[in-house]
Amino acid sequence: MDTIALILSIIGCLNWGLVGIFRFDLVAWLFGGQTAVVSRIVYTLVALAGVWCISLLFRDRREYLEAE
Repeated sequence: MDTIALILSIIGCLNWGLVGIFRFDLVAWLFGGQTAVVSRIVYTLVALAGVWCISLLFRDRREYLEAE
């Protein structure tokens, strides 16, 4: 779950970088606009992944490394 969340967060940050630098929303372009259902699903998944990644900040890194 952590890996999926990180991948989606990276996709989100790259998309926001494109929006900020070039005013180009890749997700909207790929899926038919910002209000398209698929675009909204992608935006929602990215947001949920970002919320999940907040939990990474509060985990004990030693426990995580021992589990691997």
